[in-house]
Amino acid sequence: MKGKTIREIRIGDSESYERTVTETDVVLFGGVSGDLNPAHFNEMYAKDTMFKGRIVHGMLTASYFSTILGTLLPGPGTIYLGQELKFTKPVRVQDTIKAVATVTEIIEEKNIIKLETIAYNQQGEVVVKGSATVMPPK
Repeated sequence: MKGKTIREIRIGDSESYERTVTETDVVLFGGVSGDLNPAHFNEMYAKDTMFKGRIVHGMLTASYFSTILGTLLPGPGTIYLGQELKFTKPVRVQDTIKAVATVTEIIEEKNIIKLETIAYNQQGEVVVKGSATVMPPK
């Protein structure tokens, strides 16, 4: 199983991944990452924050970009070199998130591609945006 090589990728190529965030996702992510911030787990605490309730880990939402890059575009064998992120709206349990990665630059001599990464909620609002730099498989 091998992803696309740099010669098989074009500027504008795009893939997406969609998932409804569950309570289980938040609990498992908190356990694996060690991020047990009460903003993610304690409604009583979270209701007094600027978000007025619990929010999903930003990095859980951003991990959907990794799903795209490691399984779809470029796919298996891809090496993640970097990611810039801006969290623009909170994500809550039961939100359906659609993450999209679109190729914006190809640096063939270095075997590197850059992608715009944007995640939307079920209302079509941008919740995370940024860019990724990866090395596709050879």
